[in-house]
Amino acid sequence: MTGVRDRTALVLVLLLTWALAACGSGAGNGTGNGPVTLDWYNFPDDSGALQQAADSCGSASGGRYTIRYNKLPRTADGQRQQLVRRLAAHDSGVDIMGLDVTWTAEFAEAGWAREWTGPLRERASEDTLAAALRTATWKDRLYAVPYNSNTQLLWYRDDLVPSAPRTWAELLDRARQLAAEGKPHFVETQGAQYEGLTVWFNTLVTSAGGSILTPDASAPSLGEPAVAAAQVIRDLARSPAADPSLANQMEDQNRLATESGTAAFELNYPFVYPSMKANEPELFPHFRWAPYPAVVPGRPATVTIGGIDLAVGAYSRHPDLAQEATLCLRNRDNQLANALKGGLPPSLRSLYTAAELTDSYPFAADVLAALDTASVRPQTPAYQNVSIAVAHALSPPSAVDPERTVAALSGQIRDALGSKGLIP
Repeated sequence: MTGVRDRTALVLVLLLTWALAACGSGAGNGTGNGPVTLDWYNFPDDSGALQQAADSCGSASGGRYTIRYNKLPRTADGQRQQLVRRLAAHDSGVDIMGLDVTWTAEFAEAGWAREWTGPLRERASEDTLAAALRTATWKDRLYAVPYNSNTQLLWYRDDLVPSAPRTWAELLDRARQLAAEGKPHFVETQGAQYEGLTVWFNTLVTSAGGSILTPDASAPSLGEPAVAAAQVIRDLARSPAADPSLANQMEDQNRLATESGTAAFELNYPFVYPSMKANEPELFPHFRWAPYPAVVPGRPATVTIGGIDLAVGAYSRHPDLAQEATLCLRNRDNQLANALKGGLPPSLRSLYTAAELTDSYPFAADVLAALDTASVRPQTPAYQNVSIAVAHALSPPSAVDPERTVAALSGQIRDALGSKGLIP
């Protein structure tokens, strides 16, 4: 009887193994008759542009693969957390992933992203904006492909001011004048304690000729440019130009405040333009744009570049197909749809002069000019810690003491780079 039970158990194990293999040989694995299913993890897109790209690339593959678009959480921190957890567990189901432009160094150092080499690197780099490629590169190696880019402009109402201010000092003076006249006068920008505050500070520091970290990212740099940047933040926060909710405001709150009619100026991304057009048709004819204001007169601002880069998961079972699909996802047609539907600027230079884009993006030349002179946030595997330290030190903006805040921040960044102490 023991022998019968043993043989029966062996047969059951073999049957179970065969059944599991049969289940894995279908559409999700690519070893059967169906196409491979590639899992793409990216930010949640409500416009339909990302799903359209996934569907069109699957159709164009000739039956070799389909792309399943998986929506990550809405916040950047939530997106990173989910991807890190999956990749730390060597999840082979992460084929393509949308990385915030600040994550490349971390994912490359951890061995979570596949490197792009040879002809594939050439294809990924062709016609791509130089600053966007910098965000996808770590130690001269390309680990992702820029999917879209992003930058901020100064948006203003020409029924309140005849021309755009060129510097921060001029911007605050205009706001004070409007306040004295009892007119809408707020300058909307991102003052909450989150990544947007770090972006604001980075733009101001680099515009003043400095940087947050040294070129090798081994130590804080800061210095006088950082003090000048902190002074701008303090000046705005303590002036009539400051929205009472500045310390809690993010990009969408800035958009809503401007659309409500209480603001004269807004520092924000191009998504605000189609939103104003759709939501406030009476204000829209007066909604104009201009280059980001300078910190130092005569020195153009260097606005921090944003966007999403697409990387192939290091543990993907189909890395070659995933790289091919990635190139399709970020091709010309899909970037154009992403710009027109989702309001996200392309990473392909040639699109900025294409009539299909400029008809709906009258500010395309200004966006391209900003991207050509863009600054990049500190590139380091410890970026998350550095960003948290910056946002914590500058919050709330009204409490900033330029000299003292920058001195304290320098020590906090040094600790963050060395993984010392507690992250605020």
